[in-house]
Amino acid sequence: MMTFILFVVALAGLLIVMRRESGATSAIGVMAVTGLLSLIFASGLLALVLFIGAAVTAAAGLPGFRQSWLTPRIFAMFKKVAPKVSETEKVALEAGTVGWDGELFTGRPDWHNLLINRNTGLSEEEQAFVDNQCVQAISMCNTWNVAVERADLPKELWDFLKKEGFFGMIIPKEYGGLEFSAKAQSAVLQKLASNETLMVSVGVPNSLGPGELLVKYGTEEQKNHYLPRLADGREIPCFGLTGPRAGSDATSLPDTGIVCKQKVDGKEVVGIRLNFEKRWITLAPIATVVGLAFRMFDPDGLLGETEDYGITCALIPRDTKGMEIGRRHCPIGSPFLNGPIKGKDVFIPLDYIIGGVDMAGQGWRMLVECLSVGRCITLPSGAAGAAASAVGTAGGFTRIRRQFNTPVADMEGVQEPLARIAAKTYISQAAVNHTANMIDKGEKPAVPSAILKYHLTEFQRGVLTDAMDVHGGKTVTLGPRNYLGIGYSGAAVSITVEGANIMTRSLMIFGQGAIRCHPYVLKELAAKDNDDINAFDDAFFGHAGLIFGNAARAFTQALGLGRADVPFDSASRKYAQAVARFSAAFGLCSDAAMTTLGSELKMRELISARLGDMLSNLYLASMVLKNWHETQPVEGEKEVMEYSLGMLLHRTENALDEFLQNLPNRAVALVLRGVTMPLGRRWGSPQDDLARKLARAISTDTPIRNKLIASIWHTNGEGTVENPVARYNGLLKDYDKAEQLYRKATKAYAKGELPMTALHPEERFEAALKAGIYTKEEADFMRQFETVVLEMLTVDDFPFDEFARNKETVIDHNPA
Repeated sequence: MMTFILFVVALAGLLIVMRRESGATSAIGVMAVTGLLSLIFASGLLALVLFIGAAVTAAAGLPGFRQSWLTPRIFAMFKKVAPKVSETEKVALEAGTVGWDGELFTGRPDWHNLLINRNTGLSEEEQAFVDNQCVQAISMCNTWNVAVERADLPKELWDFLKKEGFFGMIIPKEYGGLEFSAKAQSAVLQKLASNETLMVSVGVPNSLGPGELLVKYGTEEQKNHYLPRLADGREIPCFGLTGPRAGSDATSLPDTGIVCKQKVDGKEVVGIRLNFEKRWITLAPIATVVGLAFRMFDPDGLLGETEDYGITCALIPRDTKGMEIGRRHCPIGSPFLNGPIKGKDVFIPLDYIIGGVDMAGQGWRMLVECLSVGRCITLPSGAAGAAASAVGTAGGFTRIRRQFNTPVADMEGVQEPLARIAAKTYISQAAVNHTANMIDKGEKPAVPSAILKYHLTEFQRGVLTDAMDVHGGKTVTLGPRNYLGIGYSGAAVSITVEGANIMTRSLMIFGQGAIRCHPYVLKELAAKDNDDINAFDDAFFGHAGLIFGNAARAFTQALGLGRADVPFDSASRKYAQAVARFSAAFGLCSDAAMTTLGSELKMRELISARLGDMLSNLYLASMVLKNWHETQPVEGEKEVMEYSLGMLLHRTENALDEFLQNLPNRAVALVLRGVTMPLGRRWGSPQDDLARKLARAISTDTPIRNKLIASIWHTNGEGTVENPVARYNGLLKDYDKAEQLYRKATKAYAKGELPMTALHPEERFEAALKAGIYTKEEADFMRQFETVVLEMLTVDDFPFDEFARNKETVIDHNPA
């Protein structure tokens, strides 16, 4: 018995030392003391094992011992197996900053670092712009008119956008811009997201460029000329990066710029001759200035000894000779202005290079640094806004749509997708708003930008699919009354652009994060490149301590022992503790994958994707926790928070399970499963009762419904286009009264108190009034209520030949 007790004491002591990453000295102390006690009071065999363990730990863990024999051997082996990082990868790794994503890699996230920077909201100026100019802009958009009848925004809206500075949100005030915070830019795009064309048209000039490139890298002459003109809309920009053969692999673009001499106005000048072909360039058909990425060469040495400068960015006026521009693509679902650009022997001066000749060859770094911020805002904000719109419409529709004498929102088959819509909206808003706040605090979140781009646009696709499902025939019939169908079909655009989602998930999130965010990997690679054995020793054995620490934390916390101390209230504490537990499991699995697969991990995209899924869901859960911690919750929000975090932790555990099922080294996978999931899976899908509560919450007039749709256009004003969310809000405010009267008429009909032929609601209302079941006030109320309900249920129809572009091809199927 004493032997068993001492064994347990030794094991517990080592787990504590490992959890705290207290170092080799503490571990040696635990084994030496328990070994001595075992020798005196219990088993000599246990004492021998502990003494051997102490000796091995001393040889491998104490710097004075290991540096003389162990470190050189490990360093030599590491040089052979460590993956080679290309120059383009180095640029991507060095771009941006590491924040909370790095904490999740440690396995012991310090919540203080997340909560220290509170989201204080927008300034008065920014809030006024969102409440006024943004509402006015979106109220000028009818989706059918924009997408089908015009294939463009109305002229008066373009004029309004230019006049009010929508294209200059990121431009400093000294150049005439609005100089909005990242949070304000996100809020603007969420407000405009009810119309995809409008959101994209405003978002793109405030994202990649070329405005942001000019602000950060442009020469003073370029800034002084272009920024005021971009801010007030005199110049409409676009940026040409992708092409027929360079999409996700933008570093392989084949477009060239050759430094050469050419006569201009009778004088021989040095410039660049461009040949390029770009596709899918937003705003290209109307752009007045084109930002262009190309590969720059100087074969004749006109600028110096460098022959291949690499990717370079330049600004080219629309009327430059040799450039073809103006044709359009037709993006699926949302015909925002998008088109190809071609150039044949286009000669430009050297001062067209953004930042001047000194920035030649710096284009990839410029693009990566800017994209890491822009991808956090534009598409994720649009996704959050689209999801909130779905809350407004799907929730409202399912409450007023009655089947089998009951609102469809009360049917469990409908409640499940409604709950998903609510939760994904809540997660998206928290992630966008708090990541934008990080940007305003000085961070450039490269890995979170990939997380938000992938997961929030996928949420958008899922939300819109669920919204379409619960609407049924209402939204599969296109026309002016259909507020959802066009946006649904356009969701594929967000999935594809700014890094296709497949590539983002399988290559970028973990592929970049594993090196950039890991506490030690980048240091180890730097030590290898610098042949610095002392730096390698510090990094490698710090890394080893982290692995043992994560193993101990993952194992004990999975057993419910030593749960993380987290600064959250009783409602959210268990979720934060689960995030800490899975953070340790994620860190351990990341190191296992890198160790067992080495450089092959780059090609094992499904393994990388599942690790990325774990990191992503933990990041999103952290944003939800931060949002819950900082904001004043409203009635019903606790249930949305619980459903959202339950869903994210279920997804995290599912990714962990799939990783363990597919890790090629099965022995390691078996050990990892025993450490990270000793009691099996613990997080199932959210409970049905919670789904019912969420469905009712967003389909009735509740504080949480109003909070979820607060970021979008939810009001009607005089002279504006019809706002379906506002119409549903009005119906829901009167719904409790209407429901009682529906039931009164239904009950009277069932008793035979109303004529059997009174099948339409309107007929029953009149019969109920005549029979004295309704008062006149009640009948008037129901007539008015049902008129609006019928209008919201109605779909459009058109003349037979409406959709034929060539009317002569229309077949007369019923000739006289």
